[in-house]
Amino acid sequence: MTDSAIIALAAAFCIAVSTIFPALAQGKAARAALEGIARQPDAAKDIRSALLLSLALMEALTIYGLLIAFMLVGKIG
Repeated sequence: MTDSAIIALAAAFCIAVSTIFPALAQGKAARAALEGIARQPDAAKDIRSALLLSLALMEALTIYGLLIAFMLVGKIG
């Protein structure tokens, strides 16, 4: 295997890992928030704001993975 093939595989692995795990975490966070809102509807505003903040931070992990993949692909040329 050439160096460029290894770098391409590393970039693909980086995208896969940085997408799968935050997506699973976002699903768990959304499920917990909806359960919390169902149990205490008057706390919905606070739960929603905490959920949106945590979802944004989880999405940032995916964007960092994408950035690292772009940097790896840039080394191929």
